[in-house]
Amino acid sequence: MIFDAFFKTLNQITDPRFLRVFFLGIGLTLALLIGATVGFLALVQWLTSASVTLPLIGEVTWLDDLFSAGSVVLMMILSIFLMVPVASAITSMFLDEVAQAVEDKHFPHLPQVAPVPLWSAIKDTVNFLGVLIGANILALILYALFPPAAPFIFWALNGYLLGREYFTLAASRRIGPVEARKLCRKHTGTIWMAGILMAMPLSIPLLNLVIPILGAATYTHLFHALWRQG
Repeated sequence: MIFDAFFKTLNQITDPRFLRVFFLGIGLTLALLIGATVGFLALVQWLTSASVTLPLIGEVTWLDDLFSAGSVVLMMILSIFLMVPVASAITSMFLDEVAQAVEDKHFPHLPQVAPVPLWSAIKDTVNFLGVLIGANILALILYALFPPAAPFIFWALNGYLLGREYFTLAASRRIGPVEARKLCRKHTGTIWMAGILMAMPLSIPLLNLVIPILGAATYTHLFHALWRQG
C-alpha cells in the first residue's frame, strides 16, 4: 500500500500545482532564514556596539566585529539543520493544494472540499514548526549519547512527526480533524512506517526539500486507501 501510494505520487511529480508549492515553500524558507540572520546580526551589533575596557589590555572596540563574524558562522551552521524542518513546516501551509491535485487526478468522483483558511494554515504551521524543531533539538542529546544509533533516531522521530502531520492534514480535509486523529491512531504502524521511508532522504541535500510535497501526496493516497478499508 505504501509503495503503491509513493509510485502514484512520483508519476504526478511534474504537476504544475506540485511545482508551485515547491518553489513557493523554498522561496519563503530562504527569505525567513535570511531575515532571521539579518535580525540576529543587527541584535548582536547593537549589544556589542559600545567599547569595553579590559584589564592590562585597555579599551577594546573590535568586539562587535568579532561577534558579528561568529554570528554569521553560527547562523550558517544552524541553517543547515533548520532548513529541512523550516521548509517542511512552511510548505505544509500549501499542502492542501497538493492534496487537491492528487484527488483531482485519482479521485475525480469526490466532491470538492472547502480550502483551508490561510489563518488556520499559518497557525497549524507555527505549531508544527515548534514541535518539529523542539523535538529535533532534544534529539541532539540522544545523538550524543548513542552516536551509532543517531540516523535511526532521526528517521524514527521525524518519520513519526511528519507522518502524523501529513496524514492528519490529508484526512482532515475529508472527515474532519477528530475522525482524522482516530484513523491515525488506528493505523499508527502503517503511517509511521511510511513516515520513516519519507524521513530517510531528509539527510540528502536538495532531495530533502521536495520531501514535504511527496509526503503530502503519498499520504493523500494512503488516507483514501485506509479509509476504503474502514
